[in-house]
Formats: sequence, structure tokens, C-alpha cells
Amino acid sequence: MLTIGGWPAWLAIGTVTLLVAVGALVVPSLSVPRWLRYAPLAVSLVVFGLPHGAVDHLAPARVVGDRPTIWWLAAVGLLYLILGVAYAGLWYLAPAASAAFFIALTWFHWGQGDVYALDALGATHLGDRVTRLGTLVVRGGLPMLVPLLRFPGRYRDVVDAWVALFGGGLDASWLFAPEARAVVGGAFATVTIATLALGRWQGGGTAWRRDAAETVLLWVYFLLVPPILAVGIYFCVWHSLRHIARLVVVDPAARTAFAERGSVAALLRTGRDALPLTAVSIALLVGVAVVVGVRSDVRTLAALYLVFIAVLTLPHVAIVTWMDRAERAGLGRLAAEQ
Repeated sequence: MLTIGGWPAWLAIGTVTLLVAVGALVVPSLSVPRWLRYAPLAVSLVVFGLPHGAVDHLAPARVVGDRPTIWWLAAVGLLYLILGVAYAGLWYLAPAASAAFFIALTWFHWGQGDVYALDALGATHLGDRVTRLGTLVVRGGLPMLVPLLRFPGRYRDVVDAWVALFGGGLDASWLFAPEARAVVGGAFATVTIATLALGRWQGGGTAWRRDAAETVLLWVYFLLVPPILAVGIYFCVWHSLRHIARLVVVDPAARTAFAERGSVAALLRTGRDALPLTAVSIALLVGVAVVVGVRSDVRTLAALYLVFIAVLTLPHVAIVTWMDRAERAGLGRLAAEQ
């Protein structure tokens, strides 16, 4: 079952990394077309990205072996309403602070997802609290920080577009300066090496070797591939697929589909659960774009989509964090046991 979030992600990330590296060597001036850079974000509306959070109304009950009753649905719905509306209001009142919070929140959540995946593989090197925290920081920082080190201009353009939706500006020029990036990059590289070394000392093993290989691959990937393209692909085939594999584990019907007919059948079963709220989310996003009169250029549309994702991410992270705690408390099913 873990193959759902394993080899497809490695294959996609590895292939894109290789293509970009070879392209840069053969044609140094080669630039990825704008439409291609934004294509994975557009695809994520319906494939893995947005849908991976559209099963949040069912997942908590399934984690504890319960049926998703009306009370479960109401609790999750209320959580989304309170946190989503509060964060949407914060974007309106303080867009720059909201953008910074979104980056920090995504850093935590994407690191959280990779730590869970390593746990599911039986990683023994994460038993120490320092190593565990370091791994979360490194794995979340790879997509959130490394693109800033290599592509500061494009990184800032993306964040500026978020803030510009609300008529604000970003006052953080110091962060994009070469000196600051050198210090931040050196510190993050040090944390990466120290965390992997500590993990090796804690036990190593197959899971540690996978951890190290994935960390190196993602470092290279985010240093070479333009940020929007890199994050869009990562969001779909790495983070979202791993969470979907987790959803398959806790859903009896999806587990049966996987056992009897394989990964595609399990993905289709989970996709069926995600379809209603995915459709509602897309309709809501289109409605917001029409009401506020967002321009049709791809940069602005992508910014609106990412801010929309940000609003949904806060309650999604709350749900996933609860799921983590429930499983650690022995209330749920660990993927490694399936």
C-alpha cells in the first residue's frame, strides 16, 4: 500500500530533475515556458492536490475505527468554518503576515507528512525527539526554503502576487539579499547534515537510507527546478499522494480495493470520496474569482488559488495533527501494520 506514495513520486521528481539538469547543460540559456511552470498547479485542482484534503470530513472517524456519523461531519465542518473564516479575514487585514504564516504552516505540514511516511515504514532513527524535530524541519524546509536560495526573484514574485491580491506589499528585501541567503542556506545545510548524521547514529537501517536518499534528491530537485513548477509537481505527486496512501490505509473499502485490484482501484475509491468537496471547493474558488474580479493572467489566478489553498490548509493541518496524535495514542491503524 505504501507504493502508492513511493515510487511514483521518486520517478516523477527524479525524471524532472534529470531533464532540467540535462537541459541546462545542453542549452544553458534554456528557460521553462511559463505555461509549463504553472501547469502542475492547474492540474492539482483535480488530480491529487486539492482532492487530498477533500476527505477530511471522513478521515478522523476512520482513524479511530468509527463510522463517519453526522456528529463527525459536523465537527469537521465547524472546524473548517471557524479556522477558514478566521484565516481568510487575516489575509484581508494583514496579507504580508498571512503570507509568512502560510509559508511557515506549509513548512510544518509538509515536514509532518514526510515524518509520518517514514514512521509508516518503520523508521527506527526517528525515536529521538531531536532527530524527529530535525527531520520535520528539513523535510518541510526543502520545498519551502531551498527554492528561495536558488531562485530569489521568482520566489519573491510568487509571494508578492499573494499580497498584491489584497492591495498590500512585501517589505522583506533583506531576506532576498545574497548575504542573507548565504547565511540561511548554510544554516539549513548544516541542519540537514546534522539531522541525517544523528539519525544514522540513532539506528540507521533501510528507512534511514531511504530518508537520506530522498533528502539528497529533494535538495537537488529544488535547487534546479523553477519554484512554481517544482512546488506544483511536489504538491501533487509527493505530498498529496503520501497523504492519499494514508487515507487508503484507514478506509476499509479502499484497502479492499487495493488488495483485490491494486493501486489504481484504491485511488479511484478514495477519489470518489473526495469528489463532492473537490467540486464544491472549485466552485467556491471560481465564485470568489468572479466576485472580486480577479484578472485572467496566469500569475494572478495562481496567486488566488494558492491563497485559497492557504485558507483550507489551516483546518487541514489541524485534522492531520489530530490524526497523528490519535494514532500515536494507539487509537488508529498505523500504515506499517497493514
